Amino acid sequence: MMDKTFDPASVEARMSALWEAEGAFRAARPERAGAQTFSVVIPPPNVTGSLHMGHALNNTLQDILCRFERMRGKDVLWQPGTDHAGIATQMVVERQLMERNEPGRREMGREAFLERVWAWKAESGGTIVGQLKRLGASCDWSRERFTMDEGLSKAVLKVFVELYRQGLIYKDKRLVNWDPKLLTAISDLEVQQVETKGHLWRFNYPIEGETYDPENPATFITVATTRPETMLGDTAVAVHPQNERLGHLIGRHVILPLVGRRIPIVGDEYADPEKGTGAVKITPAHDFNDFEVGKRHNLPLINIFDQEARLVLSQNPAFVEDVSASEELTATIAALDGMERFAARNLIVSMMQERGLCPLIEPYAHTVPHGDRSNVVIEPWLTDQWYVDAKTLAQPALEAVRDGRTKFVPKNWEKTYFDWLENIQPWCVSRQLWWGHQIPAWYSPWGGVYVAESEEEAFAAALADGVERGALTAEEAEALANDPERLADTIRRDEDVLDTWFSSALWPFSTMGWPDDADPALARFYPTSVLVTGFDIIFFWVARMMMMGLHFMKEVPFADVYIHALVRDEKGAKMSKSKGNVIDPLVLIDQYGADALRFTLAAMAAQGRDIKLATSRVEGYRNFATKLWNAARFAEMNGCARSASFVPGAVEQTLNKWIIGEVARAAHDITTSLCAYRFNDAANAAYKFVWNVYCDWYLELAKPVLQGPDGAAKDEARATAAWVLDQIAKLLHPFMPFITEELWAINGRSGPARETILALAEWPDRAGHENAAAEAEIGFVVDLVSEIRSVRSEMNVPASALMQLVIVAANANLRTILIPWIDTIKRLARLSDVVFHTEAPGESAQMIVRGTVAALPLAGVIDIDAEKARLRKEIGKEEKEVGKVDAKLANADFLARAPEEVVEENRERRQEALDRIARMSAALQRLG
Repeated sequence: MMDKTFDPASVEARMSALWEAEGAFRAARPERAGAQTFSVVIPPPNVTGSLHMGHALNNTLQDILCRFERMRGKDVLWQPGTDHAGIATQMVVERQLMERNEPGRREMGREAFLERVWAWKAESGGTIVGQLKRLGASCDWSRERFTMDEGLSKAVLKVFVELYRQGLIYKDKRLVNWDPKLLTAISDLEVQQVETKGHLWRFNYPIEGETYDPENPATFITVATTRPETMLGDTAVAVHPQNERLGHLIGRHVILPLVGRRIPIVGDEYADPEKGTGAVKITPAHDFNDFEVGKRHNLPLINIFDQEARLVLSQNPAFVEDVSASEELTATIAALDGMERFAARNLIVSMMQERGLCPLIEPYAHTVPHGDRSNVVIEPWLTDQWYVDAKTLAQPALEAVRDGRTKFVPKNWEKTYFDWLENIQPWCVSRQLWWGHQIPAWYSPWGGVYVAESEEEAFAAALADGVERGALTAEEAEALANDPERLADTIRRDEDVLDTWFSSALWPFSTMGWPDDADPALARFYPTSVLVTGFDIIFFWVARMMMMGLHFMKEVPFADVYIHALVRDEKGAKMSKSKGNVIDPLVLIDQYGADALRFTLAAMAAQGRDIKLATSRVEGYRNFATKLWNAARFAEMNGCARSASFVPGAVEQTLNKWIIGEVARAAHDITTSLCAYRFNDAANAAYKFVWNVYCDWYLELAKPVLQGPDGAAKDEARATAAWVLDQIAKLLHPFMPFITEELWAINGRSGPARETILALAEWPDRAGHENAAAEAEIGFVVDLVSEIRSVRSEMNVPASALMQLVIVAANANLRTILIPWIDTIKRLARLSDVVFHTEAPGESAQMIVRGTVAALPLAGVIDIDAEKARLRKEIGKEEKEVGKVDAKLANADFLARAPEEVVEENRERRQEALDRIARMSAALQRLG
């Protein structure tokens, strides 16, 4: 006997062990050697990570596709692995050292610190893998990869060296996002824009040749800035060429206060005449937009900060050269040199005020870039870094999407992809960290740079170069080559590591063994079938995988890119720790089971629409699992068992023909939806079939037979009910793998022995089993009872009231269909009688069911006039509600100021009210 209740925790553990024992998720199964392939690479979560709701959605959708295609007979590879997560992992280990009062990484040295990181990874780095398994992820875990595995590291070295030799990787001095706490460049993805209440300072810059007079605008030009501390690095003031008020100053110069530097006023469209003062201070070394202005006008770049964002003036050539010519500059250097940037900001403002050069300070709200891990303000900083020529690599990636070799779903995300790639900038790939792939470049004292796949190759190149340059004699080179310690001290390797996204860009082919040929997976599974990912990393990961895949494999890395939306809280707000609205998927799994969470996410994953996740929805789908479990128990208690002789196409009872046809329809709808990545449509089709069609209607309609006398009809009903349960297990398995695998095992105890576990069973293909005649008969009964129940509810008919049903002008065929079902209809719709008449009686509620008129006489059952009055009153209330919401939505100020989730909530309230009005209006119309 089945347990009375479904216990997710115990079942999940057992099913996970079963799948592992069976090797259910292994790719390249011998029996599928000739099968079509389906491959997916997991977006590798950070090795430091813990499962969050975004992971849960992303991996649920991938798993649904993989289980679905595996059951369709394909050879499936779902490639798992984790990312080394350079900054995140280094921070975790450094924090651990600090908490234990152990020496920091710089005291330990690079080699000892990296040993500690590897030890941490071995001890704690697999947490998220276990959590993904709890979710039910059917990856081929035997192939799990890590971005710093030996094989993947070999791929990274080869790619870097080849791109360098092709002129597509180079070293350059450019602006980067610099984190002055972590002391490294970071990517745009790691920069968080924080809304900040700050100030806007207005500074007067005296015009050269004019005697400064704060009362005479002709003697100065006013600029506005949110970052006064950067003024020391100004090398120009920009004015729009068509600025009628200030355009005449273009070509003249100003004298930079506090410094005495003579800087030009340049004409540039970057300066918006309608914004601020109309003039913009240009600091090319500390602002990304200013950097571009500087390039256009060939302006000098003056870096005023060190790596910790302290002012560097006394040792700065841009200041030291002019110090003898300016007493003011000498005083400025003495006051500000070595000062932290925000302390310097305050002092500079004071110095400008003392000189009468700061006429106005205004409160000003603006976004300020912060490091997402350090939480400090990011500084645009001029430094030497390694760059990839992304513009060249982007061209084939653009063409591949334009010509349809890779398709985005939803298609609108192609525009985001195109916009970024068409305007792509050089990709900074170096990071000032220790944990990561160390850049394979070595430097010699005689000025050489040697990029190579191995130290031996680099040393040989350096020594040969030294001899060729005359920096070494042949004998000195040979002696150096024979002294490894001195050689390593002389030829030094670049200390920086590569951006984590560099190795991630190779993920689709590096995980399959490239550049070696030992792993046959590359030839069989590349290019992959689909990538499932979030919109926020289209730039950082999707586009870069396209670039690298096309450049090194000469093929796109994936045929389709499915972009899923965000998981928000139930009110539509983005989840964040600061708001306290984060929902932990592991807590939901503990409370409701993995199947309930998975089904919730799938059912709500409409293309292009964010998910508003409420715990009540997960609880509702837990109830769905309970409904299925109870249906299986009901079938078991009524003797429903699999039969070796059962043939779906040979059943004789109309009800059984109907349910088999409904299985065919559900299988078609689910299959079609999954193939189109319409996960919500697929889940809802499965839900409707299981809950409504099978549980609410088939089992209910079959009860008289199942609980009646023995005989052929009962045997057929039992076998059909059991067979349909097997089909349900298959159709639901991609969404709810644990409960369905358990039910498959339970149902397999009777009847013929199972040939396989459910995860490897054949997907239902019941084409040809639809039966139009059976659907016409049973479908009419179902629709009739449903409509009667709806009318009773709308009209406030007491549940205890037994009513008469009148079928109007029924032909002989309809009577033949209905008469065998009259007792069932009476029982299910709470009727006293079903009669046939040529006309509908007065004071009745009329319904049209598949073209047939049916009527429920209401006289004596309800007070019709009172019911009409009630409905009119309720309609009036709802119309007032719609009016209120319409007024809000028509208010431009409301739309501009209200949070997105509040606007959406009002739109939903309006639609719900309109739906209620429609239902009540239909009820009122029935009353005449």
